Amino acid sequence: MKTIKTIRDTDVGSDTSNPEKYEERRAARAIVFDKENKVALLHATKKGYHKLPGGGIEAGEDIVEALKRESLEEIGCNIENVKELGIIEEYRNQFVMHQISYCFIADLAGEKGQNHLEEDEVADGFEPVWMSLEEAIKTLESESTIAHYEGKFIRLRDLTFLKEAVHHA
Repeated sequence: MKTIKTIRDTDVGSDTSNPEKYEERRAARAIVFDKENKVALLHATKKGYHKLPGGGIEAGEDIVEALKRESLEEIGCNIENVKELGIIEEYRNQFVMHQISYCFIADLAGEKGQNHLEEDEVADGFEPVWMSLEEAIKTLESESTIAHYEGKFIRLRDLTFLKEAVHHA
């Protein structure tokens, strides 16, 4: 899978210096299209930003398994027709983390169901919302004043993935 972008603290307006060593985290993310050609985003209502569904790849889990598990957990949906989109690497100095996000385009399989969020996702007020790809891009573009450190990385990463999906949808 090709690398689309590398994001560093300077890209999100932070001047935290580089740590000696980063902890590596691998994650799977999806741009999921429903039958009306709308994509799923998670609205972090308590932090004021939107993000793509996805999350960490667990030990012994392959990327597509993680993608399917995260889609079911976060947006309550099974997915099919999974296609590679690209990779974004993030170096988050404040978290001493190097995150590699593998992003895919997928279709909703069956009906939209109930999500099953983890405690921190509930605390952030995650709510699934569906909108056109164009609306999703405009929504993330409009969130340029996010003050939250992690949210700045998420916005830039997911906006990049959504814009890349325009060429693949």
